[in-house]
Amino acid sequence: MGFGELLLLALGLSMDAFAVSICKGLAMKKADVKACCTCGVWFGGFQGLMPLIGFFLGTLFYRAIEAVDHWIAFGLLGIIGINLLKEAFSREEADCSDCNGDLSVKTMFVMAVATSIDALAVGISLAMVGNVNIFAAVALIGVFTFWMSAAGVKIGNIFGSRFEKKAQIAGGVILILLGLKILLEHLGVLA
Repeated sequence: MGFGELLLLALGLSMDAFAVSICKGLAMKKADVKACCTCGVWFGGFQGLMPLIGFFLGTLFYRAIEAVDHWIAFGLLGIIGINLLKEAFSREEADCSDCNGDLSVKTMFVMAVATSIDALAVGISLAMVGNVNIFAAVALIGVFTFWMSAAGVKIGNIFGSRFEKKAQIAGGVILILLGLKILLEHLGVLA
């Protein structure tokens, strides 16, 4: 998996955290640098940690599922992408009513875990792909999510929830297309 594909993967994974960060910013009276960085560290840290855990879990079971690894990667990325699309289209307008400006450890931990569960599944998919430098991948995912989350807080604070739905749609489409690309490469359709 090349740098461009990893960058797209990082973008797709960061969209959920970006959408939640927009809600956080929307709920804040003033989104200062500390608030932006707090969200960035929590979301970026967990988005980087979860694929690493998933990758190591995937490598444990790789021998048992080697014959169907490309189907598993395709299925996991497809499911995650479809879920992002369903979330985006299930609301007529962005609904940040369950989100507040609270940046406490308890609140941020729960939100960081919730937004990074899909990254765990992506880590398993990366183990199935095989030719991935997992440390470079998790660093890129974590750093990219940090910046997207920090920016999301500020964007939400300034512009409101206008970009939340579009971010989830973009993330879903990117993950589905990456899963399809992995499948087509393993089937020999793409070189």
